[in-house]
Amino acid sequence: MGLRVTRASVMLDSMIAALTPQQAQDLIARGEVEVVDVRDPAEWCDGHIDGARLVPLDQLRSNPKTELKRDGVVFVCAAGVRSQTAARIAAAQGLSRIYNLNGGTRAWVKAGLPLVNDISVAV
Repeated sequence: MGLRVTRASVMLDSMIAALTPQQAQDLIARGEVEVVDVRDPAEWCDGHIDGARLVPLDQLRSNPKTELKRDGVVFVCAAGVRSQTAARIAAAQGLSRIYNLNGGTRAWVKAGLPLVNDISVAV
Protein backbone atom coordinates (compact mmCIF):
# COMPACT_ATOMS: atom_id res chain seq x y z
CA MET A 1 0.00 0.00 0.00
CA GLY A 2 2.78 2.46 0.88
CA LEU A 3 4.35 1.96 -2.53
CA ARG A 4 1.08 2.79 -4.28
CA VAL A 5 0.76 6.04 -2.33
CA THR A 6 4.32 6.95 -3.24
CA ARG A 7 3.70 6.26 -6.93
CA ALA A 8 0.46 8.26 -6.87
CA SER A 9 2.22 11.12 -5.14
CA VAL A 10 5.03 11.09 -7.70
CA MET A 11 2.49 11.04 -10.55
CA LEU A 12 0.60 14.01 -9.10
CA ASP A 13 3.81 15.94 -8.46
CA SER A 14 4.90 15.43 -12.06
CA MET A 15 1.68 17.16 -13.21
CA ILE A 16 2.48 20.30 -11.20
CA ALA A 17 4.78 22.95 -12.66
CA ALA A 18 6.89 24.86 -10.15
CA LEU A 19 7.16 28.55 -10.97
CA THR A 20 9.53 31.28 -9.93
CA PRO A 21 7.87 34.55 -8.94
CA GLN A 22 8.81 36.08 -12.31
CA GLN A 23 7.37 33.14 -14.25
CA ALA A 24 4.17 33.37 -12.22
CA GLN A 25 3.95 37.12 -12.79
CA ASP A 26 4.32 36.60 -16.55
CA LEU A 27 1.46 34.06 -16.66
CA ILE A 28 -0.71 36.33 -14.51
CA ALA A 29 0.03 39.39 -16.66
CA ARG A 30 -1.00 37.45 -19.79
CA GLY A 31 -4.27 36.43 -18.14
CA GLU A 32 -3.50 32.75 -18.63
CA VAL A 33 -4.10 31.65 -15.04
CA GLU A 34 -6.23 32.17 -11.98
CA VAL A 35 -4.31 32.77 -8.76
CA VAL A 36 -5.65 30.85 -5.77
CA ASP A 37 -4.19 31.80 -2.40
CA VAL A 38 -4.59 28.95 0.09
CA ARG A 39 -3.45 30.81 3.20
CA ASP A 40 -5.67 31.76 6.12
CA PRO A 41 -7.72 34.99 5.98
CA ALA A 42 -5.42 36.74 8.48
CA GLU A 43 -2.40 36.03 6.28
CA TRP A 44 -4.36 37.21 3.23
CA CYS A 45 -5.11 40.54 4.88
CA ASP A 46 -1.39 41.07 5.54
CA GLY A 47 -0.86 41.12 1.76
CA HIS A 48 -1.64 39.01 -1.29
CA ILE A 49 -1.03 38.93 -5.02
CA ASP A 50 -3.31 41.36 -6.81
CA GLY A 51 -6.25 39.54 -8.38
CA ALA A 52 -5.82 36.39 -6.30
CA ARG A 53 -8.81 34.53 -4.90
CA LEU A 54 -8.67 33.37 -1.28
CA VAL A 55 -9.54 29.71 -0.77
CA PRO A 56 -8.02 28.53 2.52
CA LEU A 57 -6.52 25.05 2.22
CA ASP A 58 -9.04 23.47 4.61
CA GLN A 59 -11.88 24.88 2.50
CA LEU A 60 -10.27 23.54 -0.68
CA ARG A 61 -9.87 20.11 0.91
CA SER A 62 -13.54 20.10 1.96
CA ASN A 63 -14.99 20.97 -1.43
CA PRO A 64 -12.45 20.88 -4.27
CA LYS A 65 -14.97 20.51 -7.09
CA THR A 66 -16.74 23.73 -6.10
CA GLU A 67 -13.57 25.71 -5.37
CA LEU A 68 -11.63 24.75 -8.51
CA LYS A 69 -13.60 26.58 -11.15
CA ARG A 70 -11.20 26.31 -14.09
CA ASP A 71 -8.00 24.80 -15.39
CA GLY A 72 -4.89 26.97 -15.34
CA VAL A 73 -4.34 27.73 -11.66
CA VAL A 74 -1.34 29.08 -9.79
CA PHE A 75 -1.54 28.08 -6.13
CA VAL A 76 0.08 30.39 -3.60
CA CYS A 77 0.78 30.28 0.14
CA ALA A 78 3.43 31.84 2.37
CA ALA A 79 6.32 29.49 1.57
CA GLY A 80 5.11 27.02 -1.07
CA VAL A 81 4.20 24.04 1.12
CA ARG A 82 0.43 24.45 1.46
CA SER A 83 0.19 25.51 -2.17
CA GLN A 84 1.92 22.27 -3.22
CA THR A 85 -0.71 20.36 -1.25
CA ALA A 86 -3.45 22.38 -2.98
CA ALA A 87 -1.89 21.67 -6.37
CA ARG A 88 -1.95 17.94 -5.61
CA ILE A 89 -5.66 18.23 -4.78
CA ALA A 90 -6.23 19.96 -8.12
CA ALA A 91 -4.31 17.26 -9.97
CA ALA A 92 -6.40 14.58 -8.25
CA GLN A 93 -9.51 16.42 -9.51
CA GLY A 94 -8.29 16.14 -13.09
CA LEU A 95 -6.98 19.65 -13.71
CA SER A 96 -4.01 19.66 -16.06
CA ARG A 97 -2.57 23.20 -16.05
CA ILE A 98 -1.48 23.40 -12.42
CA TYR A 99 1.25 25.61 -11.04
CA ASN A 100 2.83 26.09 -7.63
CA LEU A 101 4.60 29.34 -6.73
CA ASN A 102 7.94 28.18 -5.32
CA GLY A 103 8.69 30.01 -2.09
CA GLY A 104 5.18 31.49 -1.93
CA THR A 105 4.53 35.11 -1.11
CA ARG A 106 7.87 35.30 0.72
CA ALA A 107 9.72 34.60 -2.53
CA TRP A 108 7.35 36.95 -4.39
CA VAL A 109 8.26 39.84 -2.08
CA LYS A 110 11.95 38.91 -2.08
CA ALA A 111 11.85 39.14 -5.90
CA GLY A 112 10.65 42.74 -5.53
CA LEU A 113 7.09 42.04 -6.64
CA PRO A 114 4.18 43.80 -4.94
CA LEU A 115 1.48 42.49 -2.66
CA VAL A 116 -1.79 44.32 -2.14
CA ASN A 117 -3.35 44.83 1.25
CA ASP A 118 -7.01 45.37 0.51
CA ILE A 119 -9.20 43.83 3.18
CA SER A 120 -11.86 42.40 0.90
CA VAL A 121 -11.95 38.63 0.99
CA ALA A 122 -13.34 37.03 -2.13
CA VAL A 123 -13.92 33.37 -1.37
